[in-house]
Amino acid sequence: MKNILAIICFISFAVTSCSTEGPQGPRGPQGLAGEDGLDGLGYTFEETVNFEYFEDANQYSVVIDIPEEVATINPDADAVFVYRLEIVEGQDGNDLDGWSLIPQNFFLEEGTIQYVYNHTVGDVEIIIDGNYDLSNLDSGFTQGQTFRIIVVPSDTFTTSGVDPENMEAVLKAMDIKKKK
Repeated sequence: MKNILAIICFISFAVTSCSTEGPQGPRGPQGLAGEDGLDGLGYTFEETVNFEYFEDANQYSVVIDIPEEVATINPDADAVFVYRLEIVEGQDGNDLDGWSLIPQNFFLEEGTIQYVYNHTVGDVEIIIDGNYDLSNLDSGFTQGQTFRIIVVPSDTFTTSGVDPENMEAVLKAMDIKKKK
C-alpha cells in the first residue's frame, strides 16, 4: 500500500512540476510592412431591411450600401452574392438560420413573386418583382427581411469549382469571417 501511495505521489509531482513555460525569450525581428485594412480575399455582412413599394413599377425595392472598405478592394473584379434569411425548424424543434441564394421565387395564390438583385461598386439593390399587383403584398415578404451579402474576387469560382449557390461552401472556400 505504501508503494502505491509513493508511486501516486511521485507521478503527481512529476506531472505538476513539468511546465512548457519558461522565461520569455528575446523579441523577434520586425515583420515586413503591410497594408492596413482588408486583404481582398472576400467579405460578408448582413443587413435587416424594410422594402419600399414603388407603384409606377409595381415592385418593392431597397438599396443596401456596400461598406466603403469592401467596395474599394477590387471594384472591377468582384462578384457579389445575396442570400435571404429564412428561419427554419431543425430536427430537434429548434429554429435554425436557413440562407437561400437570390433570385428566389415564391408561388402564391395571387401569382408569383421573385427576389432579385443588381449591384454597383458601392451598393446592392434588392427588388421584389411579381406578375400581379404587389401593392398589398404580405408584409412578411417586405418588412424585417435579413440579407447576407458576400463580396468575393470573381476569379474564385472559375479556378476553385466552388458552387456559389452554397453559401457555406463560399464562406469556407474564401475563409470569410462573418461580419455584422
